[in-house]
Amino acid sequence: MALPAPSASTAALITGASSGIGADLARDLAGRGHNVVLVARRADRLEALAQELRDAHDVRAEAVACDLIDPEAVAALPGRVEALGLTVDVLVNNAGFGSAGQFVDLDARSEADMVRLNCEAVVVLSGAYAPAFAQRGSGAILIVASSAGMQPIPGQATYGASKAFALSFAEALHTELSHLGVAVTALCPGPIDTEFAARAGLADAFEGVPSFARVSSGDCARAGIEGLVRNKRVVVPGLPIRAMAVAGRHTPRGVLLPLMKRFYPA
Repeated sequence: MALPAPSASTAALITGASSGIGADLARDLAGRGHNVVLVARRADRLEALAQELRDAHDVRAEAVACDLIDPEAVAALPGRVEALGLTVDVLVNNAGFGSAGQFVDLDARSEADMVRLNCEAVVVLSGAYAPAFAQRGSGAILIVASSAGMQPIPGQATYGASKAFALSFAEALHTELSHLGVAVTALCPGPIDTEFAARAGLADAFEGVPSFARVSSGDCARAGIEGLVRNKRVVVPGLPIRAMAVAGRHTPRGVLLPLMKRFYPA
């Protein structure tokens, strides 16, 4: 199984493509000859990246500004892409954000928006495209979860839970769709030097991660796409983070949670 072959009428749709891993996922796919539809809120950044990809790879790159927290905007997105005359054959659900702090101290509306973006938008867009992929017997879905989804995280309760949902959803879809010719992979990064940490209030915590445990955004994106090409169920870039992910999944919660609370003392 591999990615669908690129063509003039098909494209990869990448959400959260205005920066970080999303932008590098778009660069990787464009470098493989795929047209790309770049989706995020910041139209100026999307258009700048689209022009970069057109110039570098001679592909069609469309910038579609969309607030994926808005359910109506998410529902309308497939129609907007169809109006461009493109058929999506690769879906990259990357858009998301996090937060840090005791849940009772965080803004409840923002936490609910996080669930809408990190979970609901993933389900809606997968539901918009997976049936057609299955019918054609060809297609690929990359869902960017997180190593944070491998275990509960006190101090990041909503974020960890939202990424656990994304991971579980991706693994189930992988099992449901692989025999139909559709690749589904969950990408689970650890700490990456992107805007995510600053927005989540984790810049100081990320700075404390040793360099050997860090993976660049570009390397993370490359690992995710290579995993999708091979239809790997889960990709965790970087050996140290992979070891921590295994521990997070299998350590008894009574032992793990106090340790996590010490690491996330918010």
